[in-house]
Amino acid sequence: FCPSCRALQPPEHRPDLFRLMDCDRSFRVDAQHLQRRFRSLQLIVHPDRFGQRPPKEQHYSDQHSSLINKAYQTLLNPLSRGLYLLELHGIEAAQETDYDAGSVFLMEIMEINEKLAESKNEDSLQEIEILIKVKQEELTKEVAAAFERDDLQEAKKLLAKMKYFANLEDKLKQKKIPS
Repeated sequence: FCPSCRALQPPEHRPDLFRLMDCDRSFRVDAQHLQRRFRSLQLIVHPDRFGQRPPKEQHYSDQHSSLINKAYQTLLNPLSRGLYLLELHGIEAAQETDYDAGSVFLMEIMEINEKLAESKNEDSLQEIEILIKVKQEELTKEVAAAFERDDLQEAKKLLAKMKYFANLEDKLKQKKIPS
């Protein structure tokens, strides 16, 4: 807001999402703090509060609200948070083609994919869901440790593995949606 006229101003071009959400620039975040900050910021800039303001401020309100949503979603999810941290360090995320995941890991992914494709009932889907969740939790801990050691290349490799499990999770969700 402008200090003199109190008019809403446009958001920064490339804001630091950690600073916006009042979090340390770290892989570990306090989800409850993040949620409180999200709600308090949305209370201030939500478009519903700017319905009677000039069109420019309404537009800025939309931009701020969208940015706050993006920051919240990015920092809440371990994969997107890790990828964002890499980006802040000037490191591009590994693409499947430039990352050697290892044959054991790729076999594991293929096996889970096959189980998913063959699953016919809710029990088998739930078993796969639990397996994916456990693997994601393990990888999240490993990524946190890599960031804490400032081993960004290891974090990059682990985040690439997390992407595989995120893709499996998406496939699982699609399979669970009744046709």
